[in-house]
Amino acid sequence: MNNFKERIATELIAVRNRSLAYTEAEDDLLVRQHSPLMSPLVWDLAHVGNYEELWVLREAGGITPLRPEIDDLYDAFKHPRKDRPSLPILGPGEARRYIGGVRGRVLDVLDAIDPDSPDPLHRNAFVFGLVIQHEHQHDETMLATLQLSREPGLVRDGDLPPGGSGGAEEVFIPAGPFLMGTGTQPWAYDNERPAHQVDLPAYWIDRLPVGNLAYAAFIDDGGYDDPRWWTPEGWHWRQESHAAAPLFWTRDGGTWWRTRFGRPEPVPMDEPVQHVCWYEADAYARWAGRRLPTEAEWEKACGWDPSAGRARKYPWGDDDPGPGRANLGHRAARPAPLGAFPAGASAYGVEQMIGDVWEWTASLFLPYPGFRSFPYREYSEVFFGKDYRVLRGGSWAADPAAVRTTFRNWDHPIRRQIFSGFRCARSAGPEQA
Repeated sequence: MNNFKERIATELIAVRNRSLAYTEAEDDLLVRQHSPLMSPLVWDLAHVGNYEELWVLREAGGITPLRPEIDDLYDAFKHPRKDRPSLPILGPGEARRYIGGVRGRVLDVLDAIDPDSPDPLHRNAFVFGLVIQHEHQHDETMLATLQLSREPGLVRDGDLPPGGSGGAEEVFIPAGPFLMGTGTQPWAYDNERPAHQVDLPAYWIDRLPVGNLAYAAFIDDGGYDDPRWWTPEGWHWRQESHAAAPLFWTRDGGTWWRTRFGRPEPVPMDEPVQHVCWYEADAYARWAGRRLPTEAEWEKACGWDPSAGRARKYPWGDDDPGPGRANLGHRAARPAPLGAFPAGASAYGVEQMIGDVWEWTASLFLPYPGFRSFPYREYSEVFFGKDYRVLRGGSWAADPAAVRTTFRNWDHPIRRQIFSGFRCARSAGPEQA
């Protein structure tokens, strides 16, 4: 096995160890549904194995199906999350045996695959990038489920660097074209393609994500009770949900507390705000006299290198993320303090755009010009339209293998259980442009 394939094998082992670590718990916790928004953890565990079987073993390897009778149970488009506990899904022990059996055959396919093949699933080992990223995404979903369970002691924490002080609040992004999306990243998804030129007017964008201290000021100023700051849909959500703070926040006297993986703690005011939905982010931005950036504005500020006239894979360049550049891969079970990663700044000087929290943008999830579905419509195409807003950047729970400047996440504007935050932007005035 050559070095390229050895690196893929290492990634496969790492992501599987992660999935197993998040499901090292009593069977009752794994089979229970902790929220109708989420699947039982054991469903996610077997689903990642079934996805591997479908795409690596059957589609890429031509191997006879191992368990075709369970395909329907793990088809995410046939069964909404709220209905999955009623399905005859595999129990924890059987799920572990099944995914282990699939994985052994997956490594055989990896050994035989030709990454120079014209077959798009084989070329650059795309099918392995597909399953590795898919499993990491489900691992992040598992972490969201574990947070909703409010069970303590299930999720490890870790150390993070201290925050930084000083620096401009906003960064100016000059007018001009840039190349959005990608045609060169071998494991990029269909919705990131093709690369295309976008010409933007000048704008300002926050150097850092909006922090808990700033968001608490919005709450204290009555932001949740003033319909001026909310869209009509957002105000309807606010009244129906009775939300008065980010999810998992409570106030005790003059102190804000949050419950993080089953344990209460004072809200750290120097962290990016987390667990807010799009409507909350949009309302805050209006209250602050700002707006959410479009995803094109976000991507230009994050990945465009104006001096080189090209896009970077990450804000700092093309080198892989390291401990001094971003908070990724569940290094700790929380966002890092604001200003913790000056070495991870973009060419324009915008910081913490990768890791910490997914950032809501103003944009609907729509296809790029020239979009083509691959390898299946249900990954992206069926979600295009007015129902979903785009998030960018990746959270502390996202793995580096599943994050880049062009990566597009999306969700309903009411979702708060995800590790989501935001930063603000504003258009430049005529004299600045």
